[in-house]
Amino acid sequence: MMQKVQIAASKVVSQVLLQGRNLNQVLENTLNVKPAWEPSERGAIQDLCYGTIRYYGQLKAILDLLLHKPLSDDSVGYLLLVALYQLQYSKATQHTVVDQAVRAAQGIQPQVGGLVNAILRNYIRQQAELLEKVSSRREARFSYPLWWITEMNVQYGAETATSILEAGNLHPPMTLRVNQRCGTTVEYQQLLSEQGMPASLVAPNALLLDKPVNVDRLPGFSSGWVSVQDAGAQYAATLLDVRNGMRVLDACSAPGGKTAHILELAEVDMVAVDKDAKRLQRVADNLHRLELNARLLAGDAAEPATWWNGKQFDRILADVPCSASGVVRRHPDIKWLRRREDIDSFAAQQLEILNALWPLLKKEGKLLYATCSVFKQENESVIEKFVAKNTDAIRLSVVLPDDSSGQLVTNQQHDGFFYALLQKSV
Repeated sequence: MMQKVQIAASKVVSQVLLQGRNLNQVLENTLNVKPAWEPSERGAIQDLCYGTIRYYGQLKAILDLLLHKPLSDDSVGYLLLVALYQLQYSKATQHTVVDQAVRAAQGIQPQVGGLVNAILRNYIRQQAELLEKVSSRREARFSYPLWWITEMNVQYGAETATSILEAGNLHPPMTLRVNQRCGTTVEYQQLLSEQGMPASLVAPNALLLDKPVNVDRLPGFSSGWVSVQDAGAQYAATLLDVRNGMRVLDACSAPGGKTAHILELAEVDMVAVDKDAKRLQRVADNLHRLELNARLLAGDAAEPATWWNGKQFDRILADVPCSASGVVRRHPDIKWLRRREDIDSFAAQQLEILNALWPLLKKEGKLLYATCSVFKQENESVIEKFVAKNTDAIRLSVVLPDDSSGQLVTNQQHDGFFYALLQKSV
């Protein structure tokens, strides 16, 4: 089984790193081929893909030291990266990993079996020495592109930057949002404990599970008692300060977690817009499970004239497209697919969306700008530019556990997010 899994994982990794494709999409295509993979194989392929890409910087540096000359076939190189990840991070026995990797390599090129065997056994013999050598290289130590590491150090200082980068390589936490329409957070926490799923409170209604579980095991999940949502993302609905009877816009709503949370907190007239009609269906699915209602519109937040009926909103959530640099532990391919120039491109798009949505807000209404980014160019800089040009925009303070400026950095309790609350003056 492992041989098939290694081959499948190496093909996924190569498509992501060599062709620049999205990990989730490639993985989904791979796992849905016929004949179907067994559940254990599916889990193993996903772990190898995520792990290899997460630690690609380190694994690539190690492989470069082990190679005396470049490989003639890229597919063999990606197979070696997967096998090195297994040897370094998995519980699989070294003998099994090497044996199956050799067999897999022989299926690619019969003559490279010996080379793969030699490289992997050299790694096993020299593991401590190799890890020490690559630890002095920043791309290998942190497993991020050098420009990303440099940017974090400039913006946050070495100590905080190190903390953010290291947190981004952890396995993501599984956090729940308790639906206050169905019961209290304390009650649900007790229910979890009784069923052997201890969880800790990390935000007003956010419960961090000690160990991730399948959602089918969560009490009342199908009945809408609880949803899976990062603790950092849960601040959006509370910061927006919604009240019964308000007209609310979620301008970039998919997949619908924040839309649903707002509706759980108050009886509002909700309009949920997203540019991707296919992703908008996920909003509909989430709302259906929670028995909540909203008007769903496919449209571009930067072009309201194509979908807006002219009636202004009391509250607007602008959860704008961004680099997603705050959620890299959930999407490790982001680290290697993003380029430095992408950040400026996102910032320009974000400012365009803000300018487009501002006329849709009533006087004295509030707009919450949100990203899942830790780059200041997409966050603080965008808000400063917007406020400087729009004299009727008043920036209000936000209360967050990490930083009153609105920036949540990635840590063990939540992902990285940024929030800025703006009010339109009379």
